Amino acid sequence: MGNIAVLGVFVADLAFRATRPPVMGETVLGQSFAMNPGGKGSNQAVAAARMGADVAMITRLGDDDFAQMAFSLWRAAGITPHVTQDAGSYTGAAHIFIDAASGDNAIIIAPGAAAEITPADLDANRAVIEGSDVFMTQLEQPLDAAMRGLQIARAAGVTTILNPAPAAELPPEMLALCDYVTPNETETQSLCGVEVTDAQSAQEACDALKRLGVARPIITMGAQGAYLDGFGLVPAVLAGEVVETTGAGDAFNGGFAACLAEGMAPQEAVRMACAVAGLSVTRAGAAPSMPMRNEVLALLK
Repeated sequence: MGNIAVLGVFVADLAFRATRPPVMGETVLGQSFAMNPGGKGSNQAVAAARMGADVAMITRLGDDDFAQMAFSLWRAAGITPHVTQDAGSYTGAAHIFIDAASGDNAIIIAPGAAAEITPADLDANRAVIEGSDVFMTQLEQPLDAAMRGLQIARAAGVTTILNPAPAAELPPEMLALCDYVTPNETETQSLCGVEVTDAQSAQEACDALKRLGVARPIITMGAQGAYLDGFGLVPAVLAGEVVETTGAGDAFNGGFAACLAEGMAPQEAVRMACAVAGLSVTRAGAAPSMPMRNEVLALLK
């Protein structure tokens, strides 16, 4: 089904659902609370593994209960961990506010030990990256570590995917290492200055990203779907009522990587990824919301 190496962060998601977020100095009564495994890298690894890929996860954790949550999650998903544990730090955590009416979210993340990932960690896992069909990373760990992972993958001819989240300005030499970059509308504007609202502006943004060195941009556009450069807008796949959007982008990226790794054409991989994301938003949580491959195929039928 294809091999994927993921560099990224695991965090414990502490999700609070309420009618509105508090202003400074205020206490708001919440409607519910849940603790689930999260972190963009880990979420994407789970999404890819549930789509059938053979996934390796490269990261750092603390030596604590949240680390055990990570290992338990990856064991259940069939993910191979390549982890350095740091007893002097802590495993990451995230505060997630979920709007009870819309399901939209706002997040604060403290990556903990994962903030200490260095290029040396990627060199130590060179064989894992070089033996993969796809290498995927994000921006929750230090930029130089992501850069090193992309360099190793590119030199080995491994397909590279960068999900540039959280939004940040990136050097052109980093973007030039990417076969695919998968920003949402906000991240796109941070990268190239183009406001994306529709297919026309999405193509303008793709052209700008290519001028920065990206081989093929894909812009995720929420309920509209995803815009694949050279192909156009791939519509979102509706799977039911939206419960929350936490992890939808991670579902898309993991699904896309899994499909690319097994040899699908990019447009078909994006279509499958839209279905993965469409199913994920009908469920609560991030990693727990990632669907299985048979569910995705049933939805697309």
